[in-house]
Amino acid sequence: MRNKHHTSGQTLLLACLKNPERLTELSSSQWSLLLRMARACKLIAHFAGLIEQYTLSYCVPEKISNHLIAAQAIIAYRQRMAFWELNRLQRALTQCKTDIIVLKGCAYLLLDIPFAKTRVFADIDVMVNKSIINTIEQSLLAQDWHALKLNDYDQYYYREWMHEIPPLCHRLREMEVDIHHTIIPPTSALCPDPSLLFHDAVSLNVDTAFKVLSPCDMVLHSAVHLFFDSELNNKLRDLVDLDQLFRHFSTDNTTFFASLLARATVLGLQRPLYYSMRYTHRLLNTPIPKDILQASQTMAPVLPTRLLMDYLIPIALLPEHPDETSLTVAVARWLLFIRSHYLRMPLALLIPHLARKSLMRLIPSKNLN
Repeated sequence: MRNKHHTSGQTLLLACLKNPERLTELSSSQWSLLLRMARACKLIAHFAGLIEQYTLSYCVPEKISNHLIAAQAIIAYRQRMAFWELNRLQRALTQCKTDIIVLKGCAYLLLDIPFAKTRVFADIDVMVNKSIINTIEQSLLAQDWHALKLNDYDQYYYREWMHEIPPLCHRLREMEVDIHHTIIPPTSALCPDPSLLFHDAVSLNVDTAFKVLSPCDMVLHSAVHLFFDSELNNKLRDLVDLDQLFRHFSTDNTTFFASLLARATVLGLQRPLYYSMRYTHRLLNTPIPKDILQASQTMAPVLPTRLLMDYLIPIALLPEHPDETSLTVAVARWLLFIRSHYLRMPLALLIPHLARKSLMRLIPSKNLN
């Protein structure tokens, strides 16, 4: 069982995310705990943004303020690197004459979505048509990008079963580039048609050849990434992304949520959308209309699964108290880790894959082909 100290940090973190005015009431020890909890889930700069948005800098202790400033400086640096890497990618791929869709964090930056300015990201994600992905890879390799070193099996795993090729990185820069051909592994039970994503992609402006996903598809991709294509350890930041996307796209579009439900049905992504709406609303008070929440119930899993997820998701998503560990958290995260693998590929592929990966860990010197 998790103790009171463990849950008190999580309660404080969520309370300040839902109501930034709560920051004015914090003691020095609470500020310290909040900073450490926020660091664990990469939300320090997000809090810096909230403090600016709500004009709360007067209540921030100087020592805490220094951490906020440092986090903002790091993000500004990473964003400059990302924009430059996008510039270099566009230059390198000019001759390819194909749509290139920028995904996730860089897409939010290109659209100038406010929360993107406080969002940490480590790499650049783009999506291209599968028919040309090898041409693009070879073009980049010929222009000083290189693939991260992988053994033969991992190379095969990426190219046969994943929704992307092995990551690339330019020899003079440290920004990793992930090139996708769809948004979820094709071996997954969920298999949205990528041609529909390309069809609805949005052009940006005359200064860039890049596109981004449509607003609905952008939200659905974020939902899929969090609830079906990743472990949930300390992924509160990803839930904050969804909260901010919901708020941003619905502010001036009263039909956005209805369109989102319809689009999820077209793409077969009802379940990740259901989880996204349920847990952003529950944990972050995301303003989702009641009729939309009611309509999303048709996308819900059976009751036992829903109850289990209601128990596991908050435990796994929220960071642990920095001074304590919890067996409950470890078990919850392990169960959701197993779930993420099960959702990515059928058992006929999953069991041999996990067996091989386990053997490779036991015999690291062997290149198991």
